[in-house]
Order: sequence, then C-alpha cells, then structure tokens
Amino acid sequence: MSDTDSFIEEVTEELRRDQMVKTLRRYGWVVAAVLALIIGGVAWSEYQKAQERAAAEAIGDGLLGALAEADPTTRISQIEGIEATDPTAQAVVSFLKSSNQAEAGDVQAAIDTLQSVVNDNGVALIYRQVAQYKALGLMAETATVEDRRRGYGDLAIPGGPLRLLAEEQLALIDIQEGDADAAIAKLQSIVEDAESTADLQQRALQVIVALGGEPDLSAVQAPPLEN
Repeated sequence: MSDTDSFIEEVTEELRRDQMVKTLRRYGWVVAAVLALIIGGVAWSEYQKAQERAAAEAIGDGLLGALAEADPTTRISQIEGIEATDPTAQAVVSFLKSSNQAEAGDVQAAIDTLQSVVNDNGVALIYRQVAQYKALGLMAETATVEDRRRGYGDLAIPGGPLRLLAEEQLALIDIQEGDADAAIAKLQSIVEDAESTADLQQRALQVIVALGGEPDLSAVQAPPLEN
C-alpha cells in the first residue's frame, strides 16, 4: 500500500512538472515582457532622478556663482542666464533676482519679477504668497493704502501660512492712517494667537507699548519686555 502511494505521488509530481513546463512554454513571453517592463521602469526612474539631480546642481552652481559677484547688476545678468524648468526652482531663482534688482535700485523690475511668480499657477501656493508679500513690501512707497490693505488682506485669510505676518502689516497700515486703537487690537490678537512665534509676539508687544497700550501678557511665550 505504501509503494502504491509513493508511486502515485511520483506520477502526480511528474504530471505537475510537465504541466508547469507546458505553461511556461505557452506563457513564458508574458513573464519576460513583464520583467522587461519592470526593469525598464526602474532604469527610467533612475535616469530621471539623475537628470533632476544634475539640473538642481547646475542651478545651485549658477546661483553660487552669481552671489560671488560684488556688483548687483552683474549678479542679475548671471541669474538671468540660469535655466530652471521646474516651477519651484524658477521661483527661487526669481526671488534672488528680485532681491538684486531692488539692491540695484530698480524696484519696479523687482516687483515685476515677483509678480511673475504670483501669476504662475504652476508654482506652489506658498511660493506665490511669499512673492506677493515681498512685492507688497517693495510697493510701500508707491502703492495706495487701499491697494496695500487689500493685498495683505488676501494673505491674512484663516489658515494662510503668512496670515500673522500679513496681520502685522495691516496693523502698521492702521498706524500709518492714525488709527492706533485698530492697530493695538490687531497686534493683541497676534500676541494671543496660538500660532504666533515668540519673535512675532515680541514685535507686537513692542508696538503696543509704543502706542501707549497695555498688552495682555498672559499668552506670551517668551519673558515679557523689560521696562
């Protein structure tokens, strides 16, 4: 009985082996094609990563080379020669370009450069908002109070990453217009906001005191200002 069982098992195993061979012969090309696709995909992914790494290094080298120049006009010329196909990388290049344009005295060109980032929907929102914030700062002497208030108001929306910084600027506009009470109210809300940094709280407190207000220090993260 044991010999019979052993014989049956051997025959069964042989049949399975034959069936596997037939299956491989019939569908082996499918397996080969799948393996080729997997290997090709991995190779293409590595190639793309290498290309992106090389492009990032080229941009970094270009920026470092530009920053090594003493003259801002020369720096601007070199920055303009940097090719950045990635929207985020281009935004960073534009930030550096605008800073040098402002340093060279061409404030309007700096504003236009930042505005190009603001208008680029391919750039992440945070970069576009930073560009808008910087542009509004450069327009402090030329834009109307209404335009600046509207611009900072767009950045001060709930949940916005620059909300508190924009609120601070809105408070400064209130001061500019002679409305100290409105400025103090905005600054006190900054002090009490859970998302405020210690530095931002301290700036707000300093202005409140300078305006003759009495700040509520219960929410301050750092030691209070010394009198």
